[in-house]
Amino acid sequence: MDLWAGPEGSGRSGVVVVDSQVAGAKAVAPAPAAGPVAPGGGPRRFGPVALVVAGGLSVQFGSAVAVLLMPRAGALGVVTLRLVLAALVLLLVCRPKVRGYRRADWGTIVAFGTAMAGMNVLFYQSIDRIPLGAAVTLEVLGPLILSVIASRRLVNLLWAGLAFGGVALLGGGGFDGLDPLGAGFALAAGAMWAAYIVFSARTGRRFPQADGLALAMAFGAVLTLPLGIAEAGDALLVPSTIALGLGVALLSSVLPYTLELLALRRLPAPTFAVLMSLEPAIAAGAGFLVLHQALSVTDGLAIALVIAASIGAVRTQRAAAAAL
Repeated sequence: MDLWAGPEGSGRSGVVVVDSQVAGAKAVAPAPAAGPVAPGGGPRRFGPVALVVAGGLSVQFGSAVAVLLMPRAGALGVVTLRLVLAALVLLLVCRPKVRGYRRADWGTIVAFGTAMAGMNVLFYQSIDRIPLGAAVTLEVLGPLILSVIASRRLVNLLWAGLAFGGVALLGGGGFDGLDPLGAGFALAAGAMWAAYIVFSARTGRRFPQADGLALAMAFGAVLTLPLGIAEAGDALLVPSTIALGLGVALLSSVLPYTLELLALRRLPAPTFAVLMSLEPAIAAGAGFLVLHQALSVTDGLAIALVIAASIGAVRTQRAAAAAL
């Protein structure tokens, strides 16, 4: 059974290539540009948004499980388990071809895999030191800034600004009490996330289905493997640790990347990038439910602002599509 029998693309998002992705979707899909089409032929206006939210839920709850796994394998050990096990699953499911690609194609895979490995290493170093919600709040600044740069419409800048305000408010003035190194790792992870977005879009254009994602994940796993072995050693071979690592890999990589791969081909990329601002809110909820990290009234207000920005971005996209 081919889990990847959907449109091409890979990674968390593809902010930089708006026109080419929309054109590609029009070329392969019989549906009009006004929205995605259900198998029965009827439009599913909220389908892509549901995919984004489900992917965010999956990746953030996976991160919460990773925090619980860190005492066993350390931050670098968890990253290694996540990427190695996710790469094995993707390679088995996708069975990507390795012949017929140019040097530039493989250069894209190397860049994508490197960005993926760097993003994960830095983020897990961050959540090993600061609360999950705060880490994701700082990390998501990368995609938000990129969405502002990529957007060519004033109204999209408005929604991005509102989301930025909610993300900043979610910090709640508590950032000054955070471990500086942990906060620095989160900001660096955000920069790598922006690079990840760029190269995921390029990979999606060069490789069919999820082949590029599988190959890049494998390259990222190779990069992190020595780091994980150096930190965790034999702990990586404990069956219970491997089982938890597989759960993190499925929740944080395989499932969300699948859902976001599909959503990315149905939403304009700047809209998708604004929707990424939901992740701090989801992370705060995951931290509260799984790790018992408390939420304040200010946190609730910040989450409301982020959700309002995301709804506004989606409604703007629908209005623009209907006007075509």
